[in-house]
Amino acid sequence: MSDSEKFFVIHYAEVGLKGKNRVFFEKKLARNIRLSLHGTEYSEVKRLHDRIVVYLKPDTNIVEIENRLRRVMGIAHYEFVVRADKDIAGIKKTALELTKGKTFETLKVETKRSDKAFPLTSPEISREVGGYLIQETGAQADMHNPDLRFWINISHNDTYIYTDKLQGIGGLPVGVSGKVLVMLSGGIDSPVAAWQMIKRGAKAVFIHFYSYPYTDKASLEKVMDLARILSESNYRSVVYLVPFGDLQQIIVTKTPAPYRVLLYRRFMTRIAQHVAALVDAEALVTGESLAQVASQTLPNLRSIEAIAEIPILRPLIGFDKVEIIEKAEEIGTFDVSTLPHQDCCSLFVPKHPATHASHAELNKAEKGLDTTTLVEEAIQRLEKQVISFSYE
Repeated sequence: MSDSEKFFVIHYAEVGLKGKNRVFFEKKLARNIRLSLHGTEYSEVKRLHDRIVVYLKPDTNIVEIENRLRRVMGIAHYEFVVRADKDIAGIKKTALELTKGKTFETLKVETKRSDKAFPLTSPEISREVGGYLIQETGAQADMHNPDLRFWINISHNDTYIYTDKLQGIGGLPVGVSGKVLVMLSGGIDSPVAAWQMIKRGAKAVFIHFYSYPYTDKASLEKVMDLARILSESNYRSVVYLVPFGDLQQIIVTKTPAPYRVLLYRRFMTRIAQHVAALVDAEALVTGESLAQVASQTLPNLRSIEAIAEIPILRPLIGFDKVEIIEKAEEIGTFDVSTLPHQDCCSLFVPKHPATHASHAELNKAEKGLDTTTLVEEAIQRLEKQVISFSYE
């Protein structure tokens, strides 16, 4: 392709509905785009009216930028655009250059002419350029379902051409919806829950409870790998690691067996909300799905949540397992999540866990535990890991 100016034009949907706060959302989206494109040698990211433009250098890796933009939360769709000379010969030349490397048998040209002083009308431009492309490439015209579509935009200042409207993730720019603390396990569900919250503009911080040396280190390794994958959208990510095995042993020796998993979850919630306060997170996030396992029945969820002092968000509450798996495959966490590991909640699990435990029953079950001391001891043993966002 020639040295014509090239750039990506980025469009958003929800961001455009934010009224007086729109500029804040646009600036956050532009900042996140710069973070995502770090190291790609782009020229500039600039906010314009109703869109954001990524200007490219002549030697920019266009495919790499296209792939990275696809993962930026808040982008509805985007186009790779080439500036053409503002005459019919220049438009034809640039359009033909855009066919290089593409496989197609049919095409269509659509023109929008804002500059009415241009000597040809929109339909005339489309016919001229379409006929030229058909002659040069051997393709046929198809006005309904073409293999390749060209959009030509003739404004008062410039002429632009593009061939693909690329789909973005949508949602909101990361960071506009506050901060959440995600209870991240090595399983399938919680990374998907994290991704759903990140898509809604929340900045995710992670906490992981592990039972090493009572279990192997696989869950620790998996969680760090999952956090790295999520950092492609969440950017710089922090993971708090909590040793939980000793506390579990105390629960096992001092509480009735049917309630143990629920008590694990209550203690995790208590510890997590302390960490949330440390990092200014406004809610906890879990990967729980209604009735998926015994601890996730409505009565049990309510009894666990009863001791929480901040909201617990469950973005997967209405998802079934097939839907969660499909989303995990889509976002790239499934293969890591399905590697074998021993989850801390599966340690010391009773044969017949309670499915309808009340808040009063759990209070009675943990009456012999020094809750405050156990939580404080766990927090003192916190380990913080920082994952620097990188595509390397």
